Amino acid sequence: MQRKKRKVEILVLSDVHLGTYGCNAKQLLIYLKSIKPKTVVLNGDTIDIWQFNKRYWPRSHMKVVKQILSWMSKGVKIYYVTGNHDEMLRKFVGFRMGSLQIVNKVVLTLEDDKKAWFFHGDVFDVTMQHSKWLARLGAIGYDTLILINMFANFISQKIFRKGKLSLSKRIKNSVKSAVKFINNFENTAADIGISNKYDYVICGHIHQPEIREITNHHGSIMYLNSGDWIENLTSLEYNNGEWLIYKYNEKEVPEENIDDEEPELTNNQLFSNMLQEFNIINDL
Repeated sequence: MQRKKRKVEILVLSDVHLGTYGCNAKQLLIYLKSIKPKTVVLNGDTIDIWQFNKRYWPRSHMKVVKQILSWMSKGVKIYYVTGNHDEMLRKFVGFRMGSLQIVNKVVLTLEDDKKAWFFHGDVFDVTMQHSKWLARLGAIGYDTLILINMFANFISQKIFRKGKLSLSKRIKNSVKSAVKFINNFENTAADIGISNKYDYVICGHIHQPEIREITNHHGSIMYLNSGDWIENLTSLEYNNGEWLIYKYNEKEVPEENIDDEEPELTNNQLFSNMLQEFNIINDL
C-alpha cells in the first residue's frame, strides 16, 4: 500500500545531471513520487547535455522526465532554469509548454511579500566565463571520479562491510582552494541579492546544500543551495513560510512508491520519446 503523498509548496532541485553515470535517478524518482508539489524549480543542470550519450540513458532517467511531465499535465507550475551543463537550452528561454517554462532566472513572491531569486549560479564561475573547455574537462574528470567512487563503495560495502564514502566530498572539504571558491560563490550571490533587495537567493552549481544568513554592510539575505543528486541527494522544500533542506533517506521513503508496470523500452526508444515529449527534436 502506497503512502499518502506529502504536500510541498515549492520544490527546488538542481544538479540532477540526468544522462550521467553519477546521477542517482532511481532514488530521485522514489522521492518525487512521495511528494505533491505546487511549484517546482529545476535550478540548472537537470539534463547533462555536455556529457549526454544516447547509449547511456537508463530507464530510471526517463522515468524522472516522465514524472516531471506528469506534474506538468496536472498543472503544476514548473520553471526549468538553465545551467551550464544544459546551457544549450538557453536558446529556448521563454519557451512554454503547458505549465512548464524555460528561464535563465526567476523571481517568485512568497509569503509576506518576500522575494526569492532563483538562478543556477554558473555566471559566477570564472572558469565557465573564460575557459569553458577547462570546465568541460573538469566535468569529465568529475564523472570519472564518481565511477571510481562507485567501485570503491562496492568494495567497501560488499567485502569490508563498511559504509559509503565520497571521494569528491573529501577533496572539496580538504582542498583550501575549493573551500575558498565555495565561500566566494556564496558571498557573491548574497551581495547581488542584497543589492537587489531580495529576501532569498537560491542557487545550485556548486553541489553544496546550504541554508544560512549572509550579512554585508548593505544588509542581509538568506542564501540557499539545493545541493545535487550525485553525492548529496538533497533538495530544498518551502512550506508555511519556511525553507528546509531535504536529505534523501531510503529508510524513510520505501521503494514501493514506484509504479513499475510500464513495459521495458530500449535506450534508443527512450531517447526518441524524451525528445518528442519536449517537442524539440527538430530544433536540435
